[in-house]
This record gives sequence, C-alpha cells and structure tokens, in this order.
Amino acid sequence: MTTKSQVKFAAILVLLTLSCGAIAQSSPIFPKGDLSSTPNHQGNVWLNELSGPDSTFAYSIAQAVFDPGARLDWHTHPAGQILLFTEGTGYYQERGKPRQTVRKGEIIKCQPDVEHWHGATPTSGITYLATTPTQKGKQSGSNE
Repeated sequence: MTTKSQVKFAAILVLLTLSCGAIAQSSPIFPKGDLSSTPNHQGNVWLNELSGPDSTFAYSIAQAVFDPGARLDWHTHPAGQILLFTEGTGYYQERGKPRQTVRKGEIIKCQPDVEHWHGATPTSGITYLATTPTQKGKQSGSNE
C-alpha cells in the first residue's frame, strides 16, 4: 500500500468511526416500554417505569414516548410532577393558560393539583422522563 493509499484508508476509517459514534449517541437510553391502554391517552403512548417508589425514595421515575399527535387528556397530580424532555417537540398546557411548546432539554414542573395536559405535536413525537412524588404513601396520579 502506498502512502497516499494509507492516508485515504485512514481517513475512511476515521469517518466510519465518527459516524458510528453519532449513531450510538442518537439511540434511546431506555427501552420504549409498553403501549399504554389507559383511556386518557389519545394516540400511541409507550410507558416504561424505570424506578418505583420504595421505603427510601418517595417518588417514581417513568419514561413516556409519544407518537406524533399523541397526548394525554386533562389531569392532575396531587403531589405534582417534573417532566424532563429528552427527545422531540411537544406541548404542555395548564388549565386557563396558553399552550407552551416544549423541546428536548427542557423541564416542566407540574404544580400539585394543577390541571394540565401534555403531548406531542402533530408532526413530531416527544419523549420525557416523569418524576412523580408520592403523597401519603400512595402514588401521585395514575397517568404519566
């Protein structure tokens, strides 16, 4: 192999290595979970409970993955909820307030007992991690 061929070969290897790294970084961190059959979900929503509350930690962490156009109906969480958006573009709205657009990297704090909904835009799916505290030994809300 000539020096020129070796340089081309090395350049191709570097490009392949970099492109494989980019693919690995865009893959999901957690499995998608199970398709939800909860009646207040419109469209396809997958749920994966990553960590449930226990005697030490009084909150759960779940991942929710929404197809484009999928959403939750109006609901509340007695102890509140924090949503950490990890993929896509979606919406969040509290009753009586304007709808907000949310994107990957943003955080929404759903205040206790405040009626709200959240979901994907018509053209983009959305994924988030939901951290939901417990209240008086019971799970806060039954929806993600």
